[in-house]
Amino acid sequence: MPTECSADLFEFPRVEGRRVVAGFDGGAMTSDAGALLLGAADRAIRLTERFAACFSDRRRPELVEHEVGTMVMQRVVGMALGYEDLNDHDTLRQDPVMAVLAGKLEARRSDCAPLAGKSTLNRLELSRPEPTRYHKISHNPAAIEGLFVDLFLEAHKAAPEQIILDLDATDDPLHGHQEGRFFHGYYDCFCYLPLYVFCGRHLLAARLRRSNIDASAGATEEIGRIVRQIRRQWPRVRILLRADSGFCRDGLMAWCETNRVDFVFGLARNQRLTAEIEAEMAAARAEAEATGKPARRFRDFEWQTLDSWERSRRVIGKAEWTQGEANPRFIVTSLKPAEVEARHLYEAVYCARGEMENRIKECQLDLFADRTSAATMRANQLRLWFASMAYVLLCALRRIGLAHTQFAQATCGTIRLKLLKIGAQVTRSVRRVRVAMASAHPWQYEFGLAHALLQNTLA
Repeated sequence: MPTECSADLFEFPRVEGRRVVAGFDGGAMTSDAGALLLGAADRAIRLTERFAACFSDRRRPELVEHEVGTMVMQRVVGMALGYEDLNDHDTLRQDPVMAVLAGKLEARRSDCAPLAGKSTLNRLELSRPEPTRYHKISHNPAAIEGLFVDLFLEAHKAAPEQIILDLDATDDPLHGHQEGRFFHGYYDCFCYLPLYVFCGRHLLAARLRRSNIDASAGATEEIGRIVRQIRRQWPRVRILLRADSGFCRDGLMAWCETNRVDFVFGLARNQRLTAEIEAEMAAARAEAEATGKPARRFRDFEWQTLDSWERSRRVIGKAEWTQGEANPRFIVTSLKPAEVEARHLYEAVYCARGEMENRIKECQLDLFADRTSAATMRANQLRLWFASMAYVLLCALRRIGLAHTQFAQATCGTIRLKLLKIGAQVTRSVRRVRVAMASAHPWQYEFGLAHALLQNTLA
């Protein structure tokens, strides 16, 4: 005997005697209700508003449906929510929560969605430093670069006594014929070689570069710009520059010495350096063979290259014997022995730079900073900045709203999964927009606390 059914309902196996039916009749829904927290974090630091101010729009106002501020918000928040491609916005432009964040529930034209689609957003990403007849939206690269440092400075209530700036270069693999692509032997692929500067979790710079260059290329200029901007607000702060051996170049070290910036860089080993720690290596080997455990010794000495350094500098050598073989490592620093002894400087200060690699992974794996598939380096640099702003926005949410929760140290991907990806029904009336989130959501306490802290910041 046939059962009663509706063409709009889908029948599934019964559960405990009850019919299970499904249909697309739930009304306006979203899978990203937690993006409301991103909106609160955005208002707290005014990120997308200030980022949008770095763009100039010379379109005819009476013909504009989607303003630059709305498009910038879409792109930054979209990346934070996990939507890496512009194609995603052809469906995301209908999302009711995204419309709430944009402050635009209805489009001006009846045949248009409240938010922009991929074609309009593509024109934003292809904007140039100077407007043209066919590119009426332009952007100011210097203003964007300065905004990262401004947001970093504003994240501190008072000037710290010392900050550590971490530099690193990483590969950005390319799979097309983008402008500036080169084959990099170390990474064994065609790629870009972007330069990142972090201070702890704060992102201060993300500079896209060709890969046929030295890892340190442009680092002096980039650090000089950042240090000048920091010292305009914090004139007495002590700055320590930290990087691996790819940045151990005489020009950068000389600049640091001239501009009151301390440094600790990795130093590539060679036969002369290895010979300097022969006695320490022999002692480490003897201890390791006697105890069956790795052993290490340190030597602190003055050293100068044969021709690439203009002066001698303090070098610390680590003589380590582990897994039956020698593992020598070296660092060079401007810090004096009276300030910090060799072992502590190597183990507690220099090795801590490895945490920066986790930040780069967050940018590339969680926020798609390596999605540089546009034809030109200019457009790819702008894509990198959009991804970087999404990272800064999530960091603001973590720093302001999640400081006292289990997500205080969580990655951007974890925050997205636990707090942003929440299913909800959205209803609109004359007086309000109600977002009814899933009652079974397991992180309701953390969401509520984050909301309270963010609202307190806005008060």
